[in-house]
Amino acid sequence: MRIQESAENYLETILVLKNRLGQVRSIDIANELSFSKPSVSVAMKNLRQGGYIEVDQEGYISLLNKGQEIADRIYERHQLLSDWLTALGVDPKVAAEDACRIEHVISAETFSALKAHAGKPDT
Repeated sequence: MRIQESAENYLETILVLKNRLGQVRSIDIANELSFSKPSVSVAMKNLRQGGYIEVDQEGYISLLNKGQEIADRIYERHQLLSDWLTALGVDPKVAAEDACRIEHVISAETFSALKAHAGKPDT
């Protein structure tokens, strides 16, 4: 089942924040994405109910296996696309913004071909 782009963005953000901060709470996500706390709360509830994340009693968010898989996939796409666009001469800020849009719609086949062209092994 394919999840919505917004859910993919939330999962990727959780991964990035976890790597940067060590622990992630809803407020960290709201600040990172410039979203309201209620919007993030609703999204976290949906991700929790879908089995993508868990939230402990202190409010710390962890990715569950299927959430981690999606976050890893989207983050890998973002990194490769952003690097590729920058190498083509696109301003790094624009490249990151464009990569964020492309990463959700590119097919697995096309992404695999881009990885091969970039000399990255397909995992």
